[in-house]
Amino acid sequence: MRQMGEMVVARTIDYLAALPEQPSCGTVDDERYVRAMREPAPEQGSALETLLDPLFDEWIPRSFNTAKSGYLAYIPGGGVFPAALADFIAAGTNRFTGVWMAAPALVQLEANVLDWLREWMGFPPGAAGLFTTGGSMAMFNAICCARERHLGPEIRRGTIYVSSQAHHCIEKAAKLAGIHHDRVRTIPCDADFRMRVDALAAVIAADRAAGLTPFMVFSTAGTTNTGAVDPIDAVADLAAHEGLWHHVDGAYGGCFHLVPELRPLLHGLPRADSLTLDPHKGLFLPYGTGALLVRDGSALRALHSSTAGYLPPNQDEFYDPAQFGPDLSRGFPGLRLWLTFKLFGAARYRAALAEKRALALEAAAALREVPGLVLDAPPQLSLLAFHLEGPAFPTLAAQNAATQALHERVTARGDVMLTGCTVNGRVLARICVLSFRTRRRDVEIAVRQIAEEAAILTRGTPSLA
Repeated sequence: MRQMGEMVVARTIDYLAALPEQPSCGTVDDERYVRAMREPAPEQGSALETLLDPLFDEWIPRSFNTAKSGYLAYIPGGGVFPAALADFIAAGTNRFTGVWMAAPALVQLEANVLDWLREWMGFPPGAAGLFTTGGSMAMFNAICCARERHLGPEIRRGTIYVSSQAHHCIEKAAKLAGIHHDRVRTIPCDADFRMRVDALAAVIAADRAAGLTPFMVFSTAGTTNTGAVDPIDAVADLAAHEGLWHHVDGAYGGCFHLVPELRPLLHGLPRADSLTLDPHKGLFLPYGTGALLVRDGSALRALHSSTAGYLPPNQDEFYDPAQFGPDLSRGFPGLRLWLTFKLFGAARYRAALAEKRALALEAAAALREVPGLVLDAPPQLSLLAFHLEGPAFPTLAAQNAATQALHERVTARGDVMLTGCTVNGRVLARICVLSFRTRRRDVEIAVRQIAEEAAILTRGTPSLA
C-alpha cells in the first residue's frame, strides 16, 4: 500500500510541477480516439504503473487544463493540493458520517465548517446547511425547502422567478422538485445584465391575478455569462413584501463575501432565505464541493428528517447530516474543507480572493485600451466579458465570428484558456480570474495575446464579414 501511495503521489506532484509547460487546453475534439478506448471489463488485474502511465500521459492531458494558472475559462477554482490529501484520508479510512452517532467527532468537523461558512456569509445562528456535489444539488434542496414551506401539496399552482441570466440548473432543479418549466418565469435584465426588479414585481402581480401562487425568487451573485450581481437587496425587499422565499445563487460570487471590503458588492446577501455556495470555485477546492445554507435551519430539517427501526433515535443537540440532507450513506465530504481551512486560515483566503478581483480590474483597464475591443461587462467581481467590433466587422454576424475566433485563437496558443458565451444574440469572450494559481503574469499574458490576436483579426477579416 505504501508503494502504491508513493507512486500515485509522485505522479500527481510531477504533473502539478509541470503545469507551466502544459497547454491550457488539451485535445478534446478527438472522437475517434475516444471510441477506440471502449473496452470490456477486465478479467484479470494489471500492475498499477501500467494504469498510471496512460492516465497521466494520455488521458488527463486530453481535457481542459483546469489546474493551470492560465485557466481563465468558465469559473475556475484550481483544486488546492491539501484537499486531495483529505480525500485520500477519507477514502482510506472509509468512515460513515451519515448518522451523527456513527462518527460524532468527524461529523462535528463538518458542522464546524458549515458554521464557518454561515458566519462568513452573515447568516444567523439558527441557520443550517449541508454539503452537496455542487450548485445544482444545492438548488434542488433549496427549491424543495421553499416548496414545502409555501406550497405544501398544492405544487401545480406554484411559480418561481429567475433572471434571463440565471444558471440553467435552476430550471432543471425545479423540474426535479415538481415545478415544471411552464411555472418558471424568466425576468428580463437591465443593460448591466442585472435582474429588473420592476419587471419582477409586474410578473408576480400578473401571476397572482391569474390565480397562481408565486413562492420563490432567485437572485444571482455573479452570473456565469458576465459576472453580473443582481440587486440582491432590492429583490430581498420585494420578496419580503410578497411573502416569497428568496434564494441567492452565490455559486460563483458568494465566497467574495469573506472579504469585508468587497461585501458592499454583494449587499443584501445575508438577507437570503437560502444560499448556494460552490467552494470548488470561490474557495479553490476540487470539483464536487458544493454547499447550501438555509436561514431557518428548521425548514431544511423538516424537509429531510426521518427515522427507521434500524437507525438510532434522532437527537437535537448535534448536527446530524442525514437529518439535514437527502443522503444516508455518505462519505466524509467536509474533511477536504476542514483540512484546507485549518492549514491555510481565513486570512489567506481573504487575501487571495481580494487579489483575484484586483487582477480582473487590471485586466479590464488594459483591455479598454485595445483597439476594436468593447468591454460589455466590466468586472463586478472577477469576471469580465468583451467583444470585437469596428469597420472591419460591419454586421453582428461578423462581430460574432471575430469574437469567437478571438478567444479560440488565444486558447490555441496554449498559455491561457478563454471561453465565450452568447447573450442577446451577441457572442462575448470572457475572462474569469479565480484560480488560486492565477497571478498577475498570467493576466498580463492573456491581455497581451488578446490584443495581438485582435489586431490580426482586424487586419484580415474579409472572410469573417
